[in-house]
Amino acid sequence: MHYLERYAAPAGQLRRVLQRKVAASCRHHGDEPASFATMIDETVARCVAAGLVDDQRFAQARAASLRRKGQSSRAVAAKLAAKGVERGLVAEASHSTEEEELAAARVAARRKRLGPWSRGDRATSRQKDLAALARAGFSMKIARDVVDGAGD
Repeated sequence: MHYLERYAAPAGQLRRVLQRKVAASCRHHGDEPASFATMIDETVARCVAAGLVDDQRFAQARAASLRRKGQSSRAVAAKLAAKGVERGLVAEASHSTEEEELAAARVAARRKRLGPWSRGDRATSRQKDLAALARAGFSMKIARDVVDGAGD
């Protein structure tokens, strides 16, 4: 409960945290961690039933937060999947329109000082700027629009 008070987490993440804590306790006390698997499953199920853990709410909130920070829809999907959110919810939460993706790319470029926000010569660093946005998960069309654009 202390973990859920401090952090929003999907069911998969809560299960991993509980397994880690059980494993540490079993190492200390000399017990077998596999014997606590049903207890972990019951605890996660109770938290889901009580509304303390809601994967859909977590996915939507986390996707919105990451998008405001300038993450691409691909990066959002990867981070949600790493947290243990199921595929259907990941696809639903990470889906974005081209305008939203362009806005996120502009935020990313501004944060990394790429394209119109760079301090140096834009022509010499164009390829590096495009590569940085491509590595961040943005399509080449969107990367070109941002790097060759006028900024805000």
